[in-house]
Amino acid sequence: MIAPRLCIALLLGPALLPAQDFKAFEKKVTEFTLPNGLHFIVAERHEAPVVSFHTYVNAGSVDDPSGKTGIAHMFEHMAFKGTETIGTQDWPAEKKALDVVEEVYDRLDAERNKGPKADPNQVRLLELQLNSAIQAANSYVIPNEFFRIIEQNGGAGLNADTSLDYTEYFYSLPSNRLELWFLLESQRFLHPVFREFYKERSVVMEEERMRIESNPQGKLIQQFLATAFEAHPYRVPGTGWPSDIMNLRSRDAKAFFDEYYVPANITIAIVGDVDPAEARRMAQQYFGPLPAKPLPPLLHTVEPPQTAEKTVALDSPSQPIAIVGYKRPDQYDKDDAVFDCLQLILSSGRTGLLYKDLVQEQKLAVQAQAVGTFPDGRYPNEFIFFLVPSVGRTVEENEKALDDLLAKFMATKVDDETLNRARTKARAGVIRRLADNAGLANLLTSYYANYGDWRKLFTSLDDLNKVTADDIQRVARKYLAAPTRTVAYIRTQAQVRVAPRPGVRK
Repeated sequence: MIAPRLCIALLLGPALLPAQDFKAFEKKVTEFTLPNGLHFIVAERHEAPVVSFHTYVNAGSVDDPSGKTGIAHMFEHMAFKGTETIGTQDWPAEKKALDVVEEVYDRLDAERNKGPKADPNQVRLLELQLNSAIQAANSYVIPNEFFRIIEQNGGAGLNADTSLDYTEYFYSLPSNRLELWFLLESQRFLHPVFREFYKERSVVMEEERMRIESNPQGKLIQQFLATAFEAHPYRVPGTGWPSDIMNLRSRDAKAFFDEYYVPANITIAIVGDVDPAEARRMAQQYFGPLPAKPLPPLLHTVEPPQTAEKTVALDSPSQPIAIVGYKRPDQYDKDDAVFDCLQLILSSGRTGLLYKDLVQEQKLAVQAQAVGTFPDGRYPNEFIFFLVPSVGRTVEENEKALDDLLAKFMATKVDDETLNRARTKARAGVIRRLADNAGLANLLTSYYANYGDWRKLFTSLDDLNKVTADDIQRVARKYLAAPTRTVAYIRTQAQVRVAPRPGVRK
């Protein structure tokens, strides 16, 4: 647990943190970088015999190659399939069987690539052979052995996540299982095995159907992003386009791994009952053999300026919903803390202006909230409003009410009480994540990977204290205005939307 004194200082103190408290915390943090470029951050917390581990890979679905969207997410699934010694009954035999799968798949692709000249009978025959080869390879698999080893050794919270900007793997173990984590985590990056790839591809396809195809809200979000972003990969679903997913090959996952899972592109945090010297020794022993490689290429696609409002409608018999978004700069912009405060002033539970106005007073909406960074923050993104009309109310009424609220908000500076409440809530949000080992491990890796120094975690809290009412008004006027507005909404049958308005003007 984080020290009560530190919590009180962060939550109540006008400054970031008393210097002596920060220095005491900093003394508990050890950093080192292996010769291959892999960076470790070790934070000691000896209150309980538990250690949390967080592996942060500086690559996400924005890095998916064209035509192979979803491959970052697919590799995340592969990382739990085991190694040459975990998850297999007979690795040499399984390896041969996997090679047969790829050889048959190559012949199938070669026939399909003939286009209209492809022989349908040959395609069907090769598809049958491929299914038989996949079944033969899968017969050697010990399902979920990686998970079972973690659970049998007292592990908890085992999971992973692929966002648009990054991929992360995390779980906790008793402190006397420290070396087990080093062994397992290093082996799945030293000797990854792409077993059950095509079975898992079907799982991902089903995920896509559940999240988007059969989910009106998910489909609306996809339509919003595809409309708001013309060129940048933020327009692509994180799980990938279905037509790409169904054609992914295991060699695509291997190529993505080889290019992006290089040691210098990975940050690992270890937080809890751990000896930093022992952690360094094990890091060198288990992760040192990872070969050093060049960093992957930077993403060069830049979203062109938006010069007019965009609108897209989704016909559905479900509940009407509207998403209204405005372009905003990336997380490195000097006004990033201002956007955080702005979001909390507008949308912070029952104290947010959106709730008070649209839900409580006018009863136009059952839900009205703002999201200050969407869909991710490393590149210029969107400040969005999510509106769900009440029964008998329309999307148009909610949009107009939002326009009116923003116009009033921009005309008058926010009062000190409201601004201070937003600052406090923003700090409290960070504190909640600092309060447990897993949350701190997450923050340490994220801030190091994104800003080059985990200490930015604490200076970002100080940035919140510097936000003024003038800053809030300036940013709102500059960014929450046409022409960068994009509107996506669900239109029920017999509902006709009026022509889009020009939006809020400066």
